Amino acid sequence: MSEVFEGYERQYCEASASLSRKCTAASALDGEKKKQKLSEIQSGMEEAESLIRKMDLEARSLQPSVKAGLLAKLREYKSDLNNVKSELKRISAPNARQATREELLEAGMADTLAVSTDQRGRLMMTTERLNQSTDRIKESRRTMLETEELGVSILQDLHQQRQSLLHAHTTLHGVDDNIGKSKKILAAMSKRMDRNKWIIGGIITALVLAILIILYFKLAH
Repeated sequence: MSEVFEGYERQYCEASASLSRKCTAASALDGEKKKQKLSEIQSGMEEAESLIRKMDLEARSLQPSVKAGLLAKLREYKSDLNNVKSELKRISAPNARQATREELLEAGMADTLAVSTDQRGRLMMTTERLNQSTDRIKESRRTMLETEELGVSILQDLHQQRQSLLHAHTTLHGVDDNIGKSKKILAAMSKRMDRNKWIIGGIITALVLAILIILYFKLAH
């Protein structure tokens, strides 16, 4: 169900219950007090009619599967509001108390009052269901906020871990650079050692040749 429709429905149920109480109170009043109460009822009727129009527009904008059930509810609400209008018309008429006694003797009015009572009972049940739905929505929002806070905490932990990984990567990159420099130094040293080996080998060979030449000349003379 649309949350917008539920909001209007909740307001209408409260307005309808308030109108019923005011009609009951107005039927026991006389004079200016009664006029004032009737004025309040009329104002409440206009507000209730406005809420029904809003619910009707909202229901017709929804999907057909949802709209059918909401329009059925609206028919009940319109019937309930018509009963309140009849009650207002009755208590607004001259000799309202006498008219009330006469109407209560009529079977038709008795049936209407019974239907109105049944509808108001359904309205009260609807109001209770709406209150329960509101509580569930509040609980869902609380859970959502807790989940959001948990998500923020996880993101913060991930950010810290990312910073640690970046720092480790920078350190490893520095180590790689140092290893590369060390390899170059070792390669240069190896080349120098090879060159020195050749030089020493050449010197040794020259010395051996010199010794052999000297021995040859000595032995020859």
